[in-house]
Amino acid sequence: MTSTLRPASANEAVKRPGRWLALSVLVLAVLLVAVDATVLGLATPYISEDLSPSGTQLLWIGDVYSFVIAGLLVSMGSLGDRIGRKRILLIGATAFGAVSVLNAYATTPEMLILARALLGVAGATLMPATLALIRNLFHDPRERSLAIGIWGATASAGTAVGPIAGGFLLEHFWWGSVFLINLPVMAVLVLVGIKLLPESKNAGPGPWDLLSVLLSLIGMIAVVYAVKEAATHGFGAETVVAGLLGAAALRGFVRRQLTLPAPLLDMRLFRNRGFSGAVLADLLTILGMSGLVFFLSQYLQLVQGRRPFEAGLAELPAAIGAVAAGLVAGRAARRYSVRAVVAGGLAAVGLALGALTLIGQHTGYPLLGTALLVVGVGAGFSFTVTADVILASVPKEQAGAASAVSETAYELGAALGIALLGSIVTGVYKGFTAPAGTPEAAHESLGGAVEVAAGLPAQTSDALLEAARQSFVDGLTLASGVGATVLLAAAGAAWFLLRGQHLEETTPS
Repeated sequence: MTSTLRPASANEAVKRPGRWLALSVLVLAVLLVAVDATVLGLATPYISEDLSPSGTQLLWIGDVYSFVIAGLLVSMGSLGDRIGRKRILLIGATAFGAVSVLNAYATTPEMLILARALLGVAGATLMPATLALIRNLFHDPRERSLAIGIWGATASAGTAVGPIAGGFLLEHFWWGSVFLINLPVMAVLVLVGIKLLPESKNAGPGPWDLLSVLLSLIGMIAVVYAVKEAATHGFGAETVVAGLLGAAALRGFVRRQLTLPAPLLDMRLFRNRGFSGAVLADLLTILGMSGLVFFLSQYLQLVQGRRPFEAGLAELPAAIGAVAAGLVAGRAARRYSVRAVVAGGLAAVGLALGALTLIGQHTGYPLLGTALLVVGVGAGFSFTVTADVILASVPKEQAGAASAVSETAYELGAALGIALLGSIVTGVYKGFTAPAGTPEAAHESLGGAVEVAAGLPAQTSDALLEAARQSFVDGLTLASGVGATVLLAAAGAAWFLLRGQHLEETTPS
């Protein structure tokens, strides 16, 4: 099988006209997803005030996007291999912009949860398509490493642009405006992408198996839901049933892929130790980081009293570190080794998270800023190199499916991280002792406590806020410790699983 993107010769492929301009369009899609993911944390206090979600609903608002996107990434990546990666990217970007409007004008927690889920459906088309197109645009390994570094750096830049732009919008408009910033990016992506992006797809892909799509979606959502509920409420009957249903669906998915002549996902990819090690490293990294990141914006605003724009700026060092590291990660991996760069990056993130176990209500910014910078540098090195390893491990024809596996690990890690670490924060928070007569809403979330305190006498209000903020910080430091443990374990696993792995030096003849 050959890709429809014709690499007539290695030299011609390297010198493909317009490949860097095409890359600029692809990174717009990455920016779209990254900005959307980061602005939600800043908007959470305003959503809590306006829509009054329960603590559980607030977690669903935060992670349902990841649940759905994780369940559909493999299916959408495989669909892109079949119908064309450019086509699915442009369709997905258009849908992403349209559904962003629905998010912006949600009037109830249930409506916002549904809108976030639909956004996940659209988002599942974007990330696999961008990486797969990079794999087909850049045949020279060193150029591909740089392109992946730019791709990752843009995602990191989006994590900085999102909070800063979101903070500015939240200080001047209502919370829904943070979703509307997707629209101009989407418009540029679609209009420019139509002209600049080359189409590529698998020349002999076979049919798109709908039963496999359904099994993947049910399995991923049910398993993540079970983990979330077990972390929050323990192992009840509903949780056990959901977990068993998800496990059975995923087992059915794997068995079906092994028997189909043209599977959605070639399970033989996992026999490659480098591929499997890189995927596992990505999953554990995001799991250890995401729950903390989700609650950090609330800490900066509701505990330390920073304005949204100021909170966005406070998170900037992580993005700066990730951008800088991503651009040099490929060169570092070739000079030293893949496992040294990946394991070292993960260990750095773990140590930085460990430092955050020392924070209190009034911790100064030097500790926070330094920890965030180290988190960014470590994650930038790790994610860039693992993405390169994953793409280089497969033929161009399977680039979409392989990219989807990488992104599935990312999104599944995000969902599990918010579910597990977020549930730790919420569980510890709910246990604080409030002044007599305090409404139960104060125990649902820190945003709820701030809203309740506004209607209480000054002395009672101060006591409530002090207790609620301290309890939230206690939960945050415990989650940071768990995240640090996960990251250090991931560093150890990467050191062993990625031994002997190398990035390609030259274009294969």
